Amino acid sequence: MTHAVNEVPLTLDEAPPKTLGVLDQGALWANLGVSLLGFSGALFLLDPLGGAPLSVAAALTAAVVGSLVGTAMVGLAAIPGTQTGRPSMVLLRGLFGARLSYVPTVLNIIQMVGWGAFELWVISMGASAIFGPAVPYAVWVIVAGVLTTSLSIWPLGSVRLLRRYVTVAVVIALAWFAVDFLGQAQPQAGGSWHAFAPAVDYVIALSVSWVPMAADFARHSRSSAAAFTGVVGGYTLAQVACLGLGVYAVAIAGAAAVQADGTAVFGTFVAAPLGALFFAVLVLRETDQSFANVYSTTLSLQNLMPRVDRRVFSVAIGVVTTAVALVVDVNSYGAFLGIIGAVFVPMFAVLAVDYFVLGGSARWNTDEDAPSRWSMLVPWVLGFAAYWLTTSTPTVGAWDGLWAGVREAIGFTRQPWMNGALGAALVAALVTLALGLARRRTYADRV
Repeated sequence: MTHAVNEVPLTLDEAPPKTLGVLDQGALWANLGVSLLGFSGALFLLDPLGGAPLSVAAALTAAVVGSLVGTAMVGLAAIPGTQTGRPSMVLLRGLFGARLSYVPTVLNIIQMVGWGAFELWVISMGASAIFGPAVPYAVWVIVAGVLTTSLSIWPLGSVRLLRRYVTVAVVIALAWFAVDFLGQAQPQAGGSWHAFAPAVDYVIALSVSWVPMAADFARHSRSSAAAFTGVVGGYTLAQVACLGLGVYAVAIAGAAAVQADGTAVFGTFVAAPLGALFFAVLVLRETDQSFANVYSTTLSLQNLMPRVDRRVFSVAIGVVTTAVALVVDVNSYGAFLGIIGAVFVPMFAVLAVDYFVLGGSARWNTDEDAPSRWSMLVPWVLGFAAYWLTTSTPTVGAWDGLWAGVREAIGFTRQPWMNGALGAALVAALVTLALGLARRRTYADRV
């Protein structure tokens, strides 16, 4: 059986082609930075705590700062993929050992299937906003699922397609809506900088949710610099533009309506002159997010079964993701996905310190028999705890209540300036550094 040499290898036994330049990756991450529900997310950017709204200047500054910090984490997670040619979950063999890497791999599979289903739901809601109830929801889900699966079978070809055609269309559509919205309404007046830190926390969370898949695409980058620049530049510009446009879209749709239903903002886009046409471009573009989730799930499964043809996995995951979108309430599932997502922020902080600071890049073992490194679980778990001790982002009531009880039991008071993602990364990084230095000292004493 033959396969195109400029496509992703079918198994992990084959070396990945290095075909993606900075423009390819910039286009990919720019498209991932534009989300249909990112527009309604501007509501939480403006008032992350509820009742303490930010000024527009503070909100836009939070969007820039949060995007730069979050994408820097994603960019750092991408570099080892470029240097080793390994996908994200396979890279974790070098951090935890082969068998221990299966734990985060399974968690990533669960969250990526969930996010993929969530994106199919978003696409279907967007299509329904354009065409109305004449076409049933299930039809749109199936159509989006088939398109997503097709993109996942030819991932590098899909990235090149994004760069050549889709990105230009998306830029034109965003510019068209920006001109129309600026003439229609002004965002809320007043506000303060009081909730600036929680707003930054929210934006960082949007960005770092992509950390677990960064190396899946960066392994095909021509250089580490191209991978890092594509992530930080492409995603930051797109996410800031998306949130900035969302500030005006929420003002037009009404904050109360958007708070009750995040998809209410879609009507604002469709109602603009030629809005249905340009909004259709954004709906079609949303398939790159579902494609990225399905493709990352495929590579995660290959960490467990490295010699299975990835196309078999892509089709199977595409079917499962479509089925989940058809039968599961993805809104209630979203909070659970947020909890799983917090697993990967401290994990990749541990990886970054071990790989870049402690010399891991020279000894990174991603073989199927890589020995277990149990000590690396310590900073990961402590970083995970730090995330929930310091974050201001609500998820599930019972889960949030658990950590409120932990804070009370240890006498810890969360301060308004604290940030969950940064707190988790900082604790995990410092503990990893301390363990690494202790190992070096022990080795030196033995010698």
